[in-house]
This record gives sequence, structure tokens and C-alpha cells, in this order.
Amino acid sequence: MALKKNTSVEKKESNESISGAKAQKLFRNPISKSGKENKILTTFSIEPSVKRELEELFQGMGLGWAAGIRFALREFYKKHYDD
Repeated sequence: MALKKNTSVEKKESNESISGAKAQKLFRNPISKSGKENKILTTFSIEPSVKRELEELFQGMGLGWAAGIRFALREFYKKHYDD
């Protein structure tokens, strides 16, 4: 039995992946539908002992790891931007 080719489906470029399309959409429009700015995933290396200490500090403040890092970066920026 032969299958009929579906010509109504729009063909994407072969070099564009799904994740690439999502990244382009994210960076093209930095503001989401809810009016909030989209977040960008970043990575960095840190010693396990330092991370443990920071996690304990953030937990004492009622923050998770990511929220604590964002808070610390905002505070650092405020402190050094005013100088």
C-alpha cells in the first residue's frame, strides 16, 4: 500500500531544530505575554563546599538556589553601581 504525501504541512528548513526555533522566539521577544521579562539560562562553575554554604545562607533567607543567586547579583549590582 502506498502512502500519499501530505502537501498541506509547511516544510521547515532542515538546519533549524525545535530548540533553535524556541531560542530564536525567546530572544526575538524578551517580554512574555504576561508582561514579565523572560529569563536566560546561565551556567558557571563553583566549588561544592562554597555552593553548600550559599545554599544554607539562601535557605535561611527563605530562598532557593536560583532565587538566592539572582538576589545576590542584584544586591552586588546595586552596591557597585552607586560607587
